[in-house]
Amino acid sequence: MTTTLNRPAKQPAAIKPKPTFKQRLNVFDVKASPYLYIAPFFILFALVGLFPLVYTFVVSLFDWHLLKGQGDFVGLQNFAEVLQDRFFWNSLFNTMSIFLLSAIPQLAVALFLAAVLDQNLRAKTFWRMSVLLPYIVTPVAVAMIFTNMFGEQYGLINNVLGNFGLDPVMWKNETLPSHIAIATMVNWRWTGYNALILLAAMQAVPRDLYESAALDGAGALRRFFSITLPSIRPTMVFVVITSTIGGLQIFTEPRLFDPASAGGSQRQFQTTVLYLWEMAFQRQNFGKASTIAWLLFLIIVLFGVINYLISRRIATADAAKPSRSIRRARERAERTTR
Repeated sequence: MTTTLNRPAKQPAAIKPKPTFKQRLNVFDVKASPYLYIAPFFILFALVGLFPLVYTFVVSLFDWHLLKGQGDFVGLQNFAEVLQDRFFWNSLFNTMSIFLLSAIPQLAVALFLAAVLDQNLRAKTFWRMSVLLPYIVTPVAVAMIFTNMFGEQYGLINNVLGNFGLDPVMWKNETLPSHIAIATMVNWRWTGYNALILLAAMQAVPRDLYESAALDGAGALRRFFSITLPSIRPTMVFVVITSTIGGLQIFTEPRLFDPASAGGSQRQFQTTVLYLWEMAFQRQNFGKASTIAWLLFLIIVLFGVINYLISRRIATADAAKPSRSIRRARERAERTTR
């Protein structure tokens, strides 16, 4: 005879109450509010950055005149003509030359100034603010000062050279001297700005590392190259990238160095942006000017990608194999804190 077990009857599933309007509003706020907070930036970027970039590419596909407006559709013909234009390559050479003459000394001097300002100096705030004064001065005033300094007949530098029996340098009529003069203007204005960025990175390096390295017998120069430079390498890469972007877009200094011409009588210091300005407003050819702008944009992107790959490889190498001084300093710092 079989018996059946009395099983409890299944209880009906509890019906979840329908969320109220306030609860739905809270859920929507949590999910949507982050996007609303960052939306103004992307909206402004689309208006003042992305739209002009796209519109410039559209203009480069037409025979576009400054006064007459849009002309015939020419496709990539403007790109082909600009790439065959010797003035474009001359401007690109001038841009690269001025960039190298300004970026390399600028980074070296900025590193030196940041290392000096990182020491325990008296009136540290005064000295740190003083290196930023050239950045505050307007570019027009900077150009006027350096134009008088690099004057060919009555310039200060040529007068000093004349006192030593040296021939005057043709700063505006020769290629290399004009590049050096413009690079000096750029360095004077931007070195202090980059020095403060590097100084902020140096301030973030733990002082225990320096103290431990000093106890191991490392001198100031050894601590700088073995601890400071590896620790601020990401910031140095950032400074290199920003200097590269700014150097490839240089316009104000060469334009004001000789206002009578667009880059010199023989285009000896005409940069790419200055050639773009000449193509747009003197030759009134907006199509080719937009083409030059897009080619310069692609060059800057290429430099940015190269800098990114180099910085990524450096960061990976640092993470895999930190320097011996940093390892020893960290081990000593850990032993002293125990």
